[in-house]
Amino acid sequence: MKCTQYYPVIMTDKVAETAEFYKSHFNFTSAFESDWYVHLQSAVDPSVNIAILQGDHETVPPSARGKVSGLILNFEVEDVDAVFNNVTESRLPILLAIKDEEFGQRHFITQDPNGVLIDVIKPIPPSEEFFKQYREDAVPS
Repeated sequence: MKCTQYYPVIMTDKVAETAEFYKSHFNFTSAFESDWYVHLQSAVDPSVNIAILQGDHETVPPSARGKVSGLILNFEVEDVDAVFNNVTESRLPILLAIKDEEFGQRHFITQDPNGVLIDVIKPIPPSEEFFKQYREDAVPS
């Protein structure tokens, strides 16, 4: 199978509010917008996409209708401190304050209106202990 695009779809009963959240705080723009589905693209990199879907829409199989549960979206960025400052100024909830992790990340976690966790990350060099666990060509720098 050759995948031509991959993106998460958040099922929610707050389609407009969720779309506005990602536009306002994470620099997305609408590529398609209806009252039950919004497809968002990064204003910086159009290959980065996310979609918002009315969770009880008829296109969702009845057994799968509902809300998101147990999802974390990771956004790797160039300047995690700048994003943290913007998110803090916007008074979004900070569930994990910005910190450096031994496994090779500087990151923080916030959440969207549905409770979806958003982990904003900048790869950093890992500790010696974690360095050994990376494949040679995958070590963060």
